Amino acid sequence: MKILMVLTSHDQLGNTGKPTGFWLEEFAAPYYVFRDAGAEITLASPKGGQPPIDPKSDEPANQTEAMARFKGDPAAQKELANTVRLSEVKADGFATVFYPGGHGPMWDLVNDQDSIALIENFYNASKPIALVCHAPGVLRRVTYQGQPLVKGKRVTGFANSEEEAVHLTEVVPFLVEDELKRLGGHYEKAGDWIDFTIVDGRLITGQNPASSGSAAKKLLKLLDA
Repeated sequence: MKILMVLTSHDQLGNTGKPTGFWLEEFAAPYYVFRDAGAEITLASPKGGQPPIDPKSDEPANQTEAMARFKGDPAAQKELANTVRLSEVKADGFATVFYPGGHGPMWDLVNDQDSIALIENFYNASKPIALVCHAPGVLRRVTYQGQPLVKGKRVTGFANSEEEAVHLTEVVPFLVEDELKRLGGHYEKAGDWIDFTIVDGRLITGQNPASSGSAAKKLLKLLDA
């Protein structure tokens, strides 16, 4: 089984002068869920090479078992340092695609034509797609049968209350929760920072970093079915 993971290449947090990128746990947890299930993983990003890790995600308070495992895994580190360019990736041959979040995707993947086409190709081929935290915002311009893909579907993603908690409501280009609602999605959430994942047909969305492992497990379950 081949699984594609798509990461951001964007490293600037709006006009704050601070760095951003992808959230390390949202990559590490799913990566090991997939690898331990025997999947073959391909990592991609718009620019290729090493995608930027949000330094905040690696602070002492945010450490997890999956992150510790990644730090002791030179092979995985090498894989991450050599992501393929998104423009060179096709949905053919892959069973599914997983998008880790972090704030980075809000700036590049949301508007990336390769990413938009890729998600549409997976979905049109009846393959499941999974996105966690800020990554559901990447569905902003993704359509299915002429309508927003999320329209009429149960979805979750980084909550407005969580964005307020990290004081970035005024920094991000849009709020994930508001945007999913605007597109016609039936947005749901659990309490802040609580593991919460929704499966609606072929669409899997996770609310926050704590949801990344469970989103990956639910994706595998869907593929097994």
